[in-house]
Amino acid sequence: MARLKAFQGVVQQNADIADSLVVYIEEAHPSDGWMSTDAPYQIPKHRRLEDRLNAAQLMHLEVPGCLVVVDSMENSSNAAYGAFFDRLYILQEGKVVYQGGRGPEGYRISELRDWLDQYRKGMEKSNNLVINM
Repeated sequence: MARLKAFQGVVQQNADIADSLVVYIEEAHPSDGWMSTDAPYQIPKHRRLEDRLNAAQLMHLEVPGCLVVVDSMENSSNAAYGAFFDRLYILQEGKVVYQGGRGPEGYRISELRDWLDQYRKGMEKSNNLVINM
């Protein structure tokens, strides 16, 4: 949950320059599988899309104001982006411009924040550009 709070902070700080989206993929620690002892929710393995949608509702409560969508039951987003368990991305004009490491070890919200800070500085510089004609 601490990761979600940190993510939510970055989302709120950068809402003026970035849209945010959470893609809920398959449950990493299902209650009927390899369950984590510190899991805040008891979510069984998703057997149907409705199961995944219900679980995503819990995620939405943790990141209000951020769009939450779910991966297909074929896990196509997870496969395409190598997101299992969690991963941070920035896409710009349809291209990946930042790809964080795979979580949990490679999940670094500070890298995401730094990238967005640099992007914001670049935007400010281009807004202050004076063109003489």
